[in-house]
Amino acid sequence: MTAARGFELSEFEARMARAQSEMTVRRLDAIVITAPPNWRYFAGFATQFWESPTRPWFLVLPRAGEPIAVIPTIGEPGIAKTWVKDIRTWPAPQPEDDGVSAMAKVLADCPRTYGRIGWEMGRESVIRMPIADFDRIRAACSGIEFADASPLIWRLRMVKSPAEIAKIERACRIGSDAYAALPGQLSDGMNEHEVARTFRAELTRQGADAIPFMAVTAGAGGYDQIIVGPNDRNLSPGDVMFIDLGATFDGYFCDFDRNFACGDVDDETRKTQDIVWRATEAGIAAACPGATPADLAAAMVSVMADAGATGGNVGRLGHGLGLQLTEPPSNMAGDETVLEPGMVMTIEPGMDYGDGKMLVHEENVVITEDGCRLLTTRAPREMWKIG
Repeated sequence: MTAARGFELSEFEARMARAQSEMTVRRLDAIVITAPPNWRYFAGFATQFWESPTRPWFLVLPRAGEPIAVIPTIGEPGIAKTWVKDIRTWPAPQPEDDGVSAMAKVLADCPRTYGRIGWEMGRESVIRMPIADFDRIRAACSGIEFADASPLIWRLRMVKSPAEIAKIERACRIGSDAYAALPGQLSDGMNEHEVARTFRAELTRQGADAIPFMAVTAGAGGYDQIIVGPNDRNLSPGDVMFIDLGATFDGYFCDFDRNFACGDVDDETRKTQDIVWRATEAGIAAACPGATPADLAAAMVSVMADAGATGGNVGRLGHGLGLQLTEPPSNMAGDETVLEPGMVMTIEPGMDYGDGKMLVHEENVVITEDGCRLLTTRAPREMWKIG
């Protein structure tokens, strides 16, 4: 399926129908959406204005009927271009009553069967408004229980539609092509900031819409962390440089890394590279319908343990992927989420070795009816070389 921007109306209608069905199962009269990724998922609304935390935005999904936007007046023209047609506004910012009374009225008017309203209160979720205002809305809604709707939301979002998968695959293609082009654009002596600027330029040329996450770090024979960087350190012979990328196409992320050798690296580093590459292969082979993230983690850990690895400090070996860089579930012991066709996962083993050094690999896959399909271009077994 070719990735196109936006979605057909039928996509949003199907999401709403599934949400309403789940509300009945979970005994909720409505759910309230405030977080930007969920606004994009249910309403198709995206804006850089999310960078301003001054005003809360509310999307009410009733168990029956159409969605209701309760928003600052500044957002009305943008929301009117989405499929949401019931739009209530107030002249925000208005700190003394920033949507509190408007939301209380909408929730009070919702038909009640269960007396329960769901909010984004749980796992990897956030209510994007002041806590004091949330408490004021709850106090104003006498007789209504506020419950956690995050299991419902993640139940919907974890399984991607073909149109969503096409967008993630497009982001992965952009990232894969940019990674492949990078070694020829780098040289010894460049610092990490220069590497990051070069890579950002290539990603933009390849078609990335945004690059919200990029970790760049390097060290002699390996690195000691994977979430901070870049800095002004110059690349030197014998270094291993790590880049982890989170770029988007039409709001959907890729998330995968690559290792680069600056000239020749030592035997221990080459051996570790091969172990982690093989662990990635094991994780990909284990990714199939009916398996669990715990199964994927066990497959990767087995390869590294057989080679005498002590593990890494990341805490998990991959995760879900979609409108956010990291989503549930997590590849780790204890996560027994059953994988289904349409789930997109990262496969991300890492291991410590030597004196505080580590190597990490990461690929992105989509679960299919009979296994999984690689969305990224598989990393070479041996590191790309710079210089």
